[in-house]
Amino acid sequence: MREIELKFEIDDPTLKRLRAQVRASKLSTGAARTRTLRSTYFDTPEHALRAAGFSLRLRRDGRRWIQTVKTTAAPNGGLADVGEVENPAPGGRLCLEAIPDETIRDTILHAVNGSALQPVCETVIRRQAKEVTLEDGTRAELAIDVGEIHAGERTEPLREAEIELIEGDRRGLFDIAHLLFPDGGLRFSRLSKSARGFLLAERGWIDPPLAPRNAQTVPLDPNETAELAARDILRECFDQVATNMVVMQRLDDPEGPHQLRVGLRRLRSAFSVFAPVLKSPEMTRLQDEARWLGHVVGGLRDLDVVTNDIIRREAETHPDQPGLAALDAPLRQHADAVRKEVAETLTGARAQAFVLDLTRFVETRGWILPADFDQSRRLATPIARLAETALAAHWKKAGKCARRIEKLTVEQRHDLRKELKKLRYAVDFLSPLYSRKAIDPFRKRLRKIQNVLGALNDSVIVAATLESTDLDAIDDRQVQRAIGWVIGASQARAEGCWEEAKARWRDLEESPQFWKKAG
Repeated sequence: MREIELKFEIDDPTLKRLRAQVRASKLSTGAARTRTLRSTYFDTPEHALRAAGFSLRLRRDGRRWIQTVKTTAAPNGGLADVGEVENPAPGGRLCLEAIPDETIRDTILHAVNGSALQPVCETVIRRQAKEVTLEDGTRAELAIDVGEIHAGERTEPLREAEIELIEGDRRGLFDIAHLLFPDGGLRFSRLSKSARGFLLAERGWIDPPLAPRNAQTVPLDPNETAELAARDILRECFDQVATNMVVMQRLDDPEGPHQLRVGLRRLRSAFSVFAPVLKSPEMTRLQDEARWLGHVVGGLRDLDVVTNDIIRREAETHPDQPGLAALDAPLRQHADAVRKEVAETLTGARAQAFVLDLTRFVETRGWILPADFDQSRRLATPIARLAETALAAHWKKAGKCARRIEKLTVEQRHDLRKELKKLRYAVDFLSPLYSRKAIDPFRKRLRKIQNVLGALNDSVIVAATLESTDLDAIDDRQVQRAIGWVIGASQARAEGCWEEAKARWRDLEESPQFWKKAG
């Protein structure tokens, strides 16, 4: 059988709100069932079962002992879809030969290969569960787990909520989550209990240390369908966005806003790359929401750049200008206030609805439109063919923006920078389809012109940030002089950057367009 569930990490305040919301939502009319579950997870000394993609568990549920084998695939966007095989375990004894599925039994026996099985970790959970039902007939079990994970002498608390599908479509799980968490504040659970237990045994913690998450390359097969490639790339974009949303809520790290904005831009670029095959109104709506959230985060990121990079650089380069150091304090105070506002937005209902709807879109094929009779053909397009078309289209847009480059206005230069950034993201997404020898010359030249245009954009950010921040009220001539100094210096530097940018564009034009087929 398959176990399909949405999993969330919860803290005590969230737990209290969740219980109240269950009562208020009227999703369930029955009484909750409370029981204590004690589960022990086993493996060989070399963890051969985990390497083979399985977990083996003995659970005591009341007076019953149950042996369970599960696949160990990590949840995607909080949605876990794992295979599960259970059988009674009289006396709480393991018996691999009793596994009812012959294929899984043979695989397990081959992986163990006669090695002794030993306990790795144990969970002791007090589970409160009740059935919830939607008007469309979707039935699910809401389980609230409160307990501990033990591994040797190590113990960590565990708080989770799981919405497990009983009957209906998995999309209903997200509808239930919307109803149970209407005000925001949820956090997806990315690890199974067994995975957390193994981490506790091996490393002493049940969650990897929280840190800003950079983009990662997604492997692609030239023969796979565009739909499959879209799913995997959108999963990666989601993970970067969702992780850095939590980072911004919990850590005071300027890299958090930077990586969140990058993640949102990459997400929008991925939507653009796959728009010809997906063609979904829901994708368009999510793209608009990503743009909104990017705008919210972008103001803070710009403040961080001006404060931590540009003002600091000018102060170190020109110590004879005391107003530069004096400008630092009010900017940081303003950035702290904006950071607090952004964190509140990220835990709010709209931002939460965005990430819930995004993972539902990715994990339930939210682009499927029954009335679109040509969709199946488009989704089956080989990714290699789509890549050629998408890269050519992005290159054409960039070339259009660079037309008559000698006479571009500041706004037109900004448009060129944005199109080249979109091209860069498209190249990054699709690079696994090409050899490094083919792609590296173009990618290196693209990166160089982006760096130059990024420095050019600093002058726009400096002027917009310093002019929009309430600094005029500061009655300090040195600070006011420093503001003018920084704006003037950044504009002068921009003019020099623009001359270099034009030369870098000519280099990029001469670089072979690796996506074009020879001949």
